[in-house]
Amino acid sequence: MIPLAKLLEAALFSSAHPVGLPDLRTVARDGETSESQILSALDDLRRHYDEDGHGVELIEVAGGWQILTRPEYTETIERAQLAARPQRLSAAALETLAIIAYRQPIGRGDIEEVRGVGCGQMLKSLHERELIEVVGRGEGMGRPLLYGTTPGFLEQFALRHLGELPRADELAVALRDPTGEGADRAEKATRDEERISAKVRANAAPQATAVEGANHSEAHGAVSPYTAAGG
Repeated sequence: MIPLAKLLEAALFSSAHPVGLPDLRTVARDGETSESQILSALDDLRRHYDEDGHGVELIEVAGGWQILTRPEYTETIERAQLAARPQRLSAAALETLAIIAYRQPIGRGDIEEVRGVGCGQMLKSLHERELIEVVGRGEGMGRPLLYGTTPGFLEQFALRHLGELPRADELAVALRDPTGEGADRAEKATRDEERISAKVRANAAPQATAVEGANHSEAHGAVSPYTAAGG
C-alpha cells in the first residue's frame, strides 16, 4: 500500500463510525492532499483488503468510509462475544422507521394516521437509538414536530445515502395523501405498511460489525418530541 493509504487505514481503524472526506483530509496533515488523492488511496486500501483475503473490508457508508468485519465472519465474532450483537428493532418500530424514512419530514400525527395506532413510544425508542431526529416543525395547528432519519440510520442499514432506499413509487404509502377519507384507506394503509416494513426488515440486521466496538454516543438534543401535542 502507498503511505497515504496506510495513514488513512490507521484513522479508519481508530473510528467506530464512518469517517468523511473532510476528516480524512485533516488526517493527511499537509493540507495539500486533494480529494482525488484521498479517494485513490481509499481505493488502494479497499483492493488490498479484497485481493489479500482479509477478514475486514472497506466500505462507503453514511457519507463516509468505514472498516468493517466481513459479513461472513460477523456471526462468529458476535457468538464469541468479541463484539456487541446489535439489538433488533420490533416490528412496530421498523414500521414506524420505514414510514419516516420514505416520507420525511413527517409529523407524529401523519405517522399515526398511516399506522392506525399511537407511536409515541416508538418515536422515543428510535430517537434513543439515534435513528431519527427532529428536523423542524410543520405549518399546521400547534406546529407539530417533524421527524427525519439520521446518519446513524444510514450506517445501521449500510446505505451511502437515502437514494439507495427502494424506489418510493414502489411503496404507495410514501405517496398517499394523509388527509384523504374513505373506508378503503385503512385496508390500503395496512397493505402498504406490510410492504414498506418488509423492505426495511430485510436489512434490519446490519451486514457487518464495526472493527471497533465503541458504543453510540448519548441521544442528542434536549427536545422531548414524544409528548409534544401533535408532534
